[in-house]
Amino acid sequence: MRLTPKSGQNRVEGVTTAAEGAVLKVRVRALPENGAANAALTKVLAGWLGVPQGSVAVIGGAKARAKTLMIAGDGLELAKRASARLAAGVQQDAR
Repeated sequence: MRLTPKSGQNRVEGVTTAAEGAVLKVRVRALPENGAANAALTKVLAGWLGVPQGSVAVIGGAKARAKTLMIAGDGLELAKRASARLAAGVQQDAR
């Protein structure tokens, strides 16, 4: 996934192409300081997927824009939720 900090809003924007391949693009208002942007990312993505914030963790790329996340739960169900949101063009604007 690709994180854009210091954005005007917290939201999942959809899928984009990056050097890593197809990635989920997420924007957050938080600055990339002291883990604030990563914390905002887990909150936005948890809300978007409908899981507790504690279920989402950054496990790679803590100081980079490209992140690797681990999301606890039923992988098939999470994939269905993400696919449905992306297909519907639903974006999460978390305050």
